[in-house]
Amino acid sequence: MRAVTYLPLFLVILILVQCDRTQEDTIDSPLLLPVGFEATVVVDSLPAGARHLAVNQNGDIYVKLKSSDARGGVVALRDTNNDGAADIIEQFGNNDGNYAETGIKIRDGHLYFSSSLGVYRYRLTPGELVPTGKMDTIVIDDHEHGDHEHNTKPISFDDRGNMFIPFGAPTNACQEPKRTPGVPGMDPCPNLEEHGGIWRFDADTKNQLQADGTLWSTGIRSVVAMDWNPRDKNLYTIMHGRDDLQRLFPQKFTLWESAMLPSEEFMQLTEGSNFGWPYCYYDQLQQKKVLAPEYGGDGKKVGRCSEFDDPIMGFPGHFAPNALLFYNGNQFPSHYQNGAFIAFHGSTIRNPYPQAGYFIAFVPFKDGEPSGEWEVFANGFAAVDPIVNVSDAKYRPSGLALGPNGSLYIAEDREGKIWRITYKGNKDDFGSRQLARMEEEKRQASNIRRPDAEEDNLLRGQFTGGEKIYHTYCVTCHQRDGQGAPGRFPPIADTEWVTGDKERLIKIILNGLEGNIKVKGEVYDSVMPQHSFLSDEEVAEVLTFIRTNFNNSASAVSTEEVSEVRKKLTIKNNTN
Repeated sequence: MRAVTYLPLFLVILILVQCDRTQEDTIDSPLLLPVGFEATVVVDSLPAGARHLAVNQNGDIYVKLKSSDARGGVVALRDTNNDGAADIIEQFGNNDGNYAETGIKIRDGHLYFSSSLGVYRYRLTPGELVPTGKMDTIVIDDHEHGDHEHNTKPISFDDRGNMFIPFGAPTNACQEPKRTPGVPGMDPCPNLEEHGGIWRFDADTKNQLQADGTLWSTGIRSVVAMDWNPRDKNLYTIMHGRDDLQRLFPQKFTLWESAMLPSEEFMQLTEGSNFGWPYCYYDQLQQKKVLAPEYGGDGKKVGRCSEFDDPIMGFPGHFAPNALLFYNGNQFPSHYQNGAFIAFHGSTIRNPYPQAGYFIAFVPFKDGEPSGEWEVFANGFAAVDPIVNVSDAKYRPSGLALGPNGSLYIAEDREGKIWRITYKGNKDDFGSRQLARMEEEKRQASNIRRPDAEEDNLLRGQFTGGEKIYHTYCVTCHQRDGQGAPGRFPPIADTEWVTGDKERLIKIILNGLEGNIKVKGEVYDSVMPQHSFLSDEEVAEVLTFIRTNFNNSASAVSTEEVSEVRKKLTIKNNTN
């Protein structure tokens, strides 16, 4: 009798996964999805970037653009021949001159959308793609903002006529001066009086100010991803955690810890909840909330943090959650029913490790709480591995919406591409085999897995002088290629800001820079922290390095030039 040879189980799974990978995964798409899912491109590109989106019951799509112009900040899309691709594209809406890339929702026959300082709405007329009536202003953010860091306005609605919007914290961790190494946080933090939380408003009242709303939840630094779960009737958000642990407190945190921490906290928000920003942050590695270094923490102390609410789940740091959607459709297999999809836009400050995020995650839910570990639902947006510079990523997912037939729409804001995800397989057969390759992706893809402290360090080579200083303090924001991060951190490559006036450049290093600046035609409003802790020689070395690299060709900066500017600034500060 012939002997039968059995393959080990792990080899069987591997063969099945590889067979599945040979199938055509998607249509016109680089995305890796669970077996049986298919992605169709709805629109290949919108020049202003597709930040967020909403889908009407007739299938019309409304897109909040990354930037607005005289034609408005919203684009309407319609597919008239049912081939899956939009063939009518119309731009409309207001341009209030503020940061554009925030929220958009459809509620009760109205299209709501926002800029950084306002929430607006139009009535949608059945059959008409573009609203023709008067635009209403619903909420006005009436603060003086200037260099406000986190003033996005995503929108969510409950089932009682309430609207929720965040007023993000204007600082990283309530320091003054902002983002300055070793400076303690203000205690109590004055930011929390009118920021750092979620406010509830009436969804139909016009021209409301913040004082007309009610503070719902506090201790929340920055929110872009937010959604109401109709299943358990609770509001959820995923917070952008604070930055710069190692840069601000190098004696307490390693570069690896700064890349991994703190967690992007997945929160269930109830009236009166307090999640502890800026005093505390959640450490997903220790699975506990710990004291921030600005308030005496060392990465382990709990202190007052035991008084605050914990998240329901902690994601790795700097994934940048930009959209949250609870799936209540019927098109996907039961595995996905009532669970949460999350669009991770991707990090900018994980150096010296590969940038992370840039994918769609899924969290299964049961009875109003996560019923398992988070999964990878879609990857491949970046089209490179590893992602060394933010500018290397081809696409950055930012928006999610549910279609009337239960399909999932994904928007990205680099090229303005939009996909529709549908399930083509047998829903009754969906299970571990179809998810196997996504589990492998979570273990192996450098933009998702936990980096090794040594092997994944992109700076394992030795640097000296100004190049070493740049990679220690500057590369986090301005990136290894000097191109920065579009919309967030300006480029230093091939720009007059670097090659021009030496004194202005030295002042920026010593004093920092706040407020809007225009670099190569794009406006940036993030904070450049001061680096006065560097010696005159170190400032000269790093500025000489950037003025002679990144396609810049300018003269060196001397130690004497830095000393002279520092003296002027010291005299001016003492006079004031």
